[in-house]
Amino acid sequence: MSESDPVPGGRPGEVERATALSGELTGQGVHGVVLAYVDTAGITRVKTVPTAKLASAAAWGVGMSLVFDTFLADDSIVTTDVLGSPDGDLRLYPDLDRLTVLAAQPGWAWAPVDRITQEGAPHPACGRTVLRRTVAGAAERHGVTFRAAVEIEWVVGRGDADGDAFVPAVSGPAYGAARQIELSDCAADLLAALAAQGVDVEQFHPEYAAGQFEISVGALDPVAAADHSVLVRQTIRAVSRRHGLRVSFAPAVLGQGVGNGGHLHLSAWRGGTNLHAGGAGRYGMTPEAESFVAGVLGRLPALTAMTAPSPASRLRLRPSQWAGVFTAWGRETREAALRIVTGTAGIRDRAANLEVKPVDLAANPYLALASVIAAGLDGLASSAPLPEEITGDPARLDPADAAARGVRRLPVTLAESVAAFRADEVLRTALGPVLADAVVAVRLGEAAAVEELDDEGVAAAYRWKY
Repeated sequence: MSESDPVPGGRPGEVERATALSGELTGQGVHGVVLAYVDTAGITRVKTVPTAKLASAAAWGVGMSLVFDTFLADDSIVTTDVLGSPDGDLRLYPDLDRLTVLAAQPGWAWAPVDRITQEGAPHPACGRTVLRRTVAGAAERHGVTFRAAVEIEWVVGRGDADGDAFVPAVSGPAYGAARQIELSDCAADLLAALAAQGVDVEQFHPEYAAGQFEISVGALDPVAAADHSVLVRQTIRAVSRRHGLRVSFAPAVLGQGVGNGGHLHLSAWRGGTNLHAGGAGRYGMTPEAESFVAGVLGRLPALTAMTAPSPASRLRLRPSQWAGVFTAWGRETREAALRIVTGTAGIRDRAANLEVKPVDLAANPYLALASVIAAGLDGLASSAPLPEEITGDPARLDPADAAARGVRRLPVTLAESVAAFRADEVLRTALGPVLADAVVAVRLGEAAAVEELDDEGVAAAYRWKY
């Protein structure tokens, strides 16, 4: 019997279920299962197993080194006191509830994983575990649950472009019908694949930047929302490649211009009621929702260590580009870092939510959501007051007026984000010391790796990493 074969004493319920699923998958022509997670640098890492070994993976997991917690986007390695060495092993356990047959990758299925130690304990640097723990704590201590969604923006390049250059595969204008038509066949296949995978797509359209598109998906519980963020990107890559196209989710593919965002949409609920609608506060927010927003607003500088974690993120986070680079909030104000979305009259009890804009897809979605929720919960617990709303572009405010209203620029460098994160006990506690130290080491490592590059060099270094 091999080391990977399931034996009595594993996870019997999961083994039986995985055995049945393995048979079903084989009957559908599925030969392998992709086991996916997102590392500290925001890179999706995978291992795969043959379909026949799914039961073994469910029983005992699949081995993977701890060192990936301190990988950088270029695959170089930094260290902390406990991470970054070649020692030790983790087990990747597939979440069978999220197992999905990949419509755009015939012969393959996909599942997110939880990372568990060889002794059976949750790995302290597993972002998915941290997010699940954060959500569970909100329910236990505050009676609050969440619905979340991650917007996906990306650019489509020509697959035959020379070297690593970005050459837009479509030429139509922003939001233009011409661009939608140019990508029509690929886009139709993408929508069909996502529907087959059970992804609820709400919108799909050409975006502002050259070759840029965006998909918005339906809200789910935060862990499922983060899972869907990973799955949707896997699907976009696969469909695009089948059409001879190359895609990038990097925060910026060029040194100048509008980049790719990954805005978070989040709403807090209690007893089936949306706390962001029907209240006596501004724009229908309840006092708890206002305090939740205030908590996120107050910790935005430190949050950027998780939500905008790449040197390329700084190429996107520029004023007057709808990236939300000032500590401000407003109703439907797309230049504010926090946009209050009320929804259309008649559906506000379901649609009202908070959009967090200084977020891109270099972020680990599990860490980004866990950190934003932790910040909001701290504001809710302390009944933090929500300051005055900002309208228009905060960049146009008189500096003295901005300072008096508490509006300040978000960190311009990764080092500034790290300094704010290091000083924020709430966020560091939410992640735990092992993961918090990994975040610091990886962010500083990324910054050091590109310190001699100009903006175009930074864009080129990360163009095809995400």
